[in-house]
Formats: sequence, C-alpha cells, structure tokens
Amino acid sequence: MTGGLVALLFVVYELLVTDVIAERTQEQLSQELYEEWDRADVQPQELTRVEIGDAFGVIRIPRLGQDYARVILEGTSETVLAQGPGHYAGTAMPGEQGNVALAGHRVGKGSPFLELDLLQAGDPIVVETVDSWFVYRVLGDAATGDLDADPSGIPGRHIVRPTDIEVISPTPEAAASAPATGAYLTLTTCHPEYSARQRLIIHARLDGGPLSKVEWPDGPAALYER
Repeated sequence: MTGGLVALLFVVYELLVTDVIAERTQEQLSQELYEEWDRADVQPQELTRVEIGDAFGVIRIPRLGQDYARVILEGTSETVLAQGPGHYAGTAMPGEQGNVALAGHRVGKGSPFLELDLLQAGDPIVVETVDSWFVYRVLGDAATGDLDADPSGIPGRHIVRPTDIEVISPTPEAAASAPATGAYLTLTTCHPEYSARQRLIIHARLDGGPLSKVEWPDGPAALYER
C-alpha cells in the first residue's frame, strides 16, 4: 500500500506540480527576456549563437490559443526542458536556412507541446526574437488539409521512432549531411501522451522574411489568424 501511495504521489507531482513550477518559471523567464530586449539595440541583426540554458526567443502558436506563448531556451537537456521548449544545439536559428529544431514536453513540466496534434496544414507558428518576428507555416496542402501533400514531400505531421534523427536534419527527413533546401522549423515531442515510446513531429516552412518589431510592434497578422 505504501508503495502504491508513493507511486501515486509521484504521478501527481509529475503531472500537476511540475506544471505549476514550469508555469512560474516561464513567467520569470518571459519577464527577464523582455527586460533584456528592452535594454538591447533593436536594430536588425543576425541572432548569434547562445549558451546552453539561455533564453533567446518566444514561440507562439495561434491554433493553441491567442495566449499561447513559450520562452525558448538553448539546449535539450532535462534541466532545460523542465523550464520550457528547448532548441537543438547546432540546428538553425530563427530565420536561417536550415532547420530550427525545438523539443518540448508533452505531459508535465508545463506540457508546452501537449496539443501539437491539433495543428493543421498552413497553420502559422510564429517565433519572436529580440528584433524580429518569423512566421513559419505547417507543411501540407492548406486547401485540402492534407498534411502529407506538401510539394516538398516533407510531411507536416508524422510519428517516428526516437532514433529517427533525420527529422532535425537541415532539410527535414534528409541525411544530416545533406544541404538545406529552405528555412524550416521542426517541433518534436513524445507520443503518445504519457509515453516516450515514439515522437510526434511537426514540420513547417518559413513564410517570407523577418518582420521588424519596429514596424510590427504588436506582431504579424499571422498571430491573429483563427
């Protein structure tokens, strides 16, 4: 009985308490990041590489709610992912050619990627940096909703094994050594819920160039799409 109670308390901690902790951590990270940005020179600049554990951007996914916003940190260690979505070190930075690859917990630790399976072809995923907005759109045929019908041949959403690391290649699904054929964004999380047996993958492509926050202080129109 004692063992069962301990197991139950552990599950409650993982599913509920860690969400509360992560939410508070995100609030603190957001406040610190925006204060840092307010002090920065916001003239257009190339986003430089950042240290592991440092916050450098905010991801917004309108499909998951107008208030959905998560601070992105560098790295994918458990310490980093307990705070929010993490950027696979060595993959592209926002706006660059290549693949901006992010990982996030699906359940617990804030559950930032819990509802990635709701994303549809053409949905915007917006990444905010110190001086710019970048709009990515989920691959597929937005007219038909077919997530497997993108001309690139790259699916907008699919399930893979944890060992299928080609999903974060410069061109998703290609060899890691193959050159980038565009500017992509990939989101990875565990699948199914409450299991790490597989990975749920979302692929998106950059839609246009960077949008200056000086010209678009309230964000691009994509943020307000329904």
